[in-house]
Amino acid sequence: MKKLISLLLALSMLFCLTACGGKTETDSLYEITLCLDWTPNTNHTGFFAADALGYYKDAGIKVRIVQPPEDGAELMTASGQAQFAVSFQDSLAGVFSSQDSMKITAVAAILQHNTSGVITRKGEGGHTPKGLDGMKYSTWNNAIELAMIKELMNDDGGNYDSLQLVPSVTNEAQALKNKDIDAVWVYYGWAGISCELQKVETDYFALSDINPVFDYYTPVIIANDAFLEAEPEKARAFVEATKKGYEFAAANPDLAAQFLIDGDETGSLKGSERLVIESQKWISKQYTAEAETWGIIDADRWDSFYLWLYENGLIENRIEAGKGFTNEFLG
Repeated sequence: MKKLISLLLALSMLFCLTACGGKTETDSLYEITLCLDWTPNTNHTGFFAADALGYYKDAGIKVRIVQPPEDGAELMTASGQAQFAVSFQDSLAGVFSSQDSMKITAVAAILQHNTSGVITRKGEGGHTPKGLDGMKYSTWNNAIELAMIKELMNDDGGNYDSLQLVPSVTNEAQALKNKDIDAVWVYYGWAGISCELQKVETDYFALSDINPVFDYYTPVIIANDAFLEAEPEKARAFVEATKKGYEFAAANPDLAAQFLIDGDETGSLKGSERLVIESQKWISKQYTAEAETWGIIDADRWDSFYLWLYENGLIENRIEAGKGFTNEFLG
């Protein structure tokens, strides 16, 4: 009887500890905060796959995925509120060119190439930059964006000054269908696939196909420099587990898409499940492309884009070669 009572007491204490947040198996995991750049989408699938498949847990870490604050994921990472975040090479230009720059570093490329470009209604001439002449172009009104569009159009014999700039839209397919706009810069893996699913016939050109300098890295994973220095093994564990997540997503797009849908706590993907699945099928081929391994950043491509920004007066100070990224945590 005493043994039975002791056993019942032990079970009761175990239940209490589990329910009340006491010391459990997960308490031994090192918690890392990852800040996304936007609501969950197929750029992020590898994170959700790594979590669902236990890759992070196996690496001794627990990843908390959060949405970006109004002042951006970069500042959140630099301040140490997040150890890692999702950003873009073009967005980071101002950071790395500043004399008092944020202490952050890109540690992996999520996609091996720039999969963005300009999309227009089919048959209206927008299959080339010159064909954008006179069109209503939906813009974020970003200086780097507009400088690239200007160079693409003018180099192709077009007239950038004829472009009618209108505010950015959130549903590109619907805006094209309604003729609210004629052209818009999109990431094809999401907005382009959305146009296909909504039966909007389009023409499209990728920026990187027209000018190789525009094949910059978008998106990338950035990290807090102090964390990289203080906890290099934890950083490597996160990056390597994330790499396994993206490799799984590349090989298993349907299952990975479901991991993303199931893991989305924002509710933003509700009703868009078909888009997620089709987008995942398309983008899974882009994670590594022809590169030797997922996540690798090519120094020449990285530096070439930043040199173009400097030569075109888009950043005040030249970014020295190799600044702002490292491949050392990829294993």
